[in-house]
Amino acid sequence: MAQTQVGHECCATGGEHQHPDGHAHAGHDHSGHDHSHHDPNMFKKQVLVASLLTVPAVYFSHTVQMLLGYQALSFPFSNYIPALAGTVLFFLSGRVFLTTGWQEIKAKQPGMMALIAMALVVSFAYSLFLTIAELFGFQFGHMDFWWELATLITIMLVGHWIEMSAVMGASNALGQLKSLLPDTAVLLTSKSQQNVPVSQIQVGDEILVSPGSIIPVDGIVVSGNAKVNESMLTGEAALVDKEDGSTVFAGTVNSADSDLKLGSLIIQATGTGTNTAFSQILKLVEEAQKSKSKTQRLADRAAGWLFYIALVSAVFTAAFWMINGTQSADFVLERIVTVLVIACPHALGLAIPLVTSITTAKAATSGLLIRNRQMFEQAAKLHAVLFDKTGTLTEGKRGVTAIRLANKGSLKDEDKALALAAAVEFGSEHSIAKAIVEAANRRNIKFGKAKDFEALAGKGVSASVGKTKVLIGSPALLVERNIRMEVVDLVWADQATNSGSTVVCIVIDDVLEALIKLGDVIRPTAAEAVYQLQTARIRVGMLTGDARGVADHVAKELNVTEVFAEALPWQKASIIKDLQSEGAVIGFVGDGVNDAPALAQADVSFAIGAGTNVAIESAGIVLISDDPGAVVRAVKLSRRVRAKSLQNLWWAAGYNILAIPLAAGLFMPLGLVLTPALGAVLMSLSTLIVAINAQTLRK
Repeated sequence: MAQTQVGHECCATGGEHQHPDGHAHAGHDHSGHDHSHHDPNMFKKQVLVASLLTVPAVYFSHTVQMLLGYQALSFPFSNYIPALAGTVLFFLSGRVFLTTGWQEIKAKQPGMMALIAMALVVSFAYSLFLTIAELFGFQFGHMDFWWELATLITIMLVGHWIEMSAVMGASNALGQLKSLLPDTAVLLTSKSQQNVPVSQIQVGDEILVSPGSIIPVDGIVVSGNAKVNESMLTGEAALVDKEDGSTVFAGTVNSADSDLKLGSLIIQATGTGTNTAFSQILKLVEEAQKSKSKTQRLADRAAGWLFYIALVSAVFTAAFWMINGTQSADFVLERIVTVLVIACPHALGLAIPLVTSITTAKAATSGLLIRNRQMFEQAAKLHAVLFDKTGTLTEGKRGVTAIRLANKGSLKDEDKALALAAAVEFGSEHSIAKAIVEAANRRNIKFGKAKDFEALAGKGVSASVGKTKVLIGSPALLVERNIRMEVVDLVWADQATNSGSTVVCIVIDDVLEALIKLGDVIRPTAAEAVYQLQTARIRVGMLTGDARGVADHVAKELNVTEVFAEALPWQKASIIKDLQSEGAVIGFVGDGVNDAPALAQADVSFAIGAGTNVAIESAGIVLISDDPGAVVRAVKLSRRVRAKSLQNLWWAAGYNILAIPLAAGLFMPLGLVLTPALGAVLMSLSTLIVAINAQTLRK
């Protein structure tokens, strides 16, 4: 079973750095800090160790004893216990902040860790100086920071632990998807069937998938009929019928619903291991989670700005209180440390990565694959979406789109006409025959067996169904056989032909009884997708290489008012460019090789997952299923993500900026004074708020 690989990379800007486990690891090129691969259990252990050392540091602290009015146990050198505990904490638990902070400064991209490191170094150096002075009989100050240094490190570790857990919880959504794949499969051989590890399955092997079982590999059904739940790949709840020749995907489920007609499937493996569609999707999602969006880069820059803002604020705080002369050196130093702590952009470092982790995983289970995060962000700003027609708004295959009962015929039921046609065409390999039989099956129409079948080369077919002689052919065949067609029927057939459809006539005993129109079938969800986009105030157009009549017909059915027809591949890209020159943000949805230039030109490009590799490689967002409604889901999700990202960004950065004056002591006349430890608590609280806000995206 595939498992999530959890590394121990820490939050440095580059190069090699130390994780709390004491090992060096390669860093990310991140101006902020990347927690996407942290192990929260490692920070949990560090929190436990730090807490055990913090308790004696606080208990034996002279300052805490004075504030709380108690007398600690006294024994030789007991007054140095806070110094010992604080020193151990500084070099043990504080090492992660010191080393990664130094990496940020060396990379000339100072941020959160550099701020924390400065606060810790200042606190440690000052406290150590006072302790050594006291040891040798000198008195330079009346208060050290050992207990505050200990609590500060512990609270920082708790904040990181919360952050790690939040990010890993989002990233583990992919791990949970991976865990859906089975460990074993039932391999069929010429002599027996046996359970074998999925890793041993090879392309060409035949596998038995029982009702309720998870399909272990990609494959083609060679025997059996069943309904398969593909929602974990496509986001669509409806079960999909599978029969001989159908394609199935690893991770999908052979349904075991008692209300359904159940069946086992025998599939022949076409893709195993990392070559399955599921594995490729996971790989692309993981890459998308690591990629930076425009908002993330803004957050990284903001973290750098906050470093300099905090540094300048600390200098001004020191200058102000020293010039003021009303406070001791201890108070001034405490203000400096508190400013550095409160300005730490901890929440800012979590604001966007957590949103990214949640949305990429959520999108993958909703039928969306985000390949380009910047394009995904742009989807929230779309002014117009242009759809290719064939294979996108339509299914790209011929099907029955309308049935007309002839004006002078005796049949009064469309289903009766379709049943006769299906009986005659059953068993034929011709695309028209297949479309007619499929239409009858879709309507659950039962039809009889034909006999005396005769193929009329290039013109039609004839057969007997019961006592009825049935002829199926083109209007030209009717002219050839002098079979009468009323004017209204002829006009209907002519209009259908002009719209790109094919018309076949059903003749019973030399009388025209019905006409069947066959054309590119419009996808069931296309009309709703167009309506939803228009409701969201996004213009919808069609950009296709098909003939004007064909395009206009489909556009009319879907209520699309802007149609660009008969466009060659490079012309499609040019049309999009012209629209962009007007200041519009344009999205394009396509599936074919001829759509690649348009997909590359569009501000936001959507590729139908069932389309060609070229189209998918050119797109920023892949619709895993062939449902145009996924475009609507992408736009809605993008808008929600944009809102959450900005909320987190404003909260994280705004909180830090507003809290700095409070930390500097400007509100001291009102009795509002923060200690470094309380500043660390408030900083961690802001991190928690940002994490909770991002989690609401899961709804």
